[in-house]
Amino acid sequence: MSTRQESGAMNALTIRLQDEMFALEATNVREILDPVPITRVPNAGDFVGGLINVRGSVVPLADLRVSFGMDRPPPDADTRIVVMEIDLDGEPLVAGILADKVYEVTDIAAASIEEAPRVGMRWPAEFVRGIGRRDDDFVIIPDMNRIIRAESDRNSALAANERTDR
Repeated sequence: MSTRQESGAMNALTIRLQDEMFALEATNVREILDPVPITRVPNAGDFVGGLINVRGSVVPLADLRVSFGMDRPPPDADTRIVVMEIDLDGEPLVAGILADKVYEVTDIAAASIEEAPRVGMRWPAEFVRGIGRRDDDFVIIPDMNRIIRAESDRNSALAANERTDR
């Protein structure tokens, strides 16, 4: 599934996590929700610590701030849940993504998107697909597949360690 338009722009939903602007592929966004009740999952990691009900379907709720080592303040009036469909190794995965604020859907010119530098960043470079420019601001484009896969691998390893510790 491509988000590149004829002009080469990335059609993106811009969100805020802490004090940074991120861009999610708009074509993967199903809907944006106000905060809903979260069912906590016992022994789940911080990244996907709960499940939400989205129109009768059980959907995992992910917090990208965990992957990027950010503080996790309590929800406020701007907090939203972005429900996305992520292509994970050819399989569609529907997940909710917590956002401190949702801004708008916009195009980010392909020419303004650069590879993430390997040094000097405060975020894990492997989780950043690119950094775009929008007006005078930098916009981080997360690599959702890598983030989900890494967090899934981390949780599998933790579960395996817990089984061997018993």
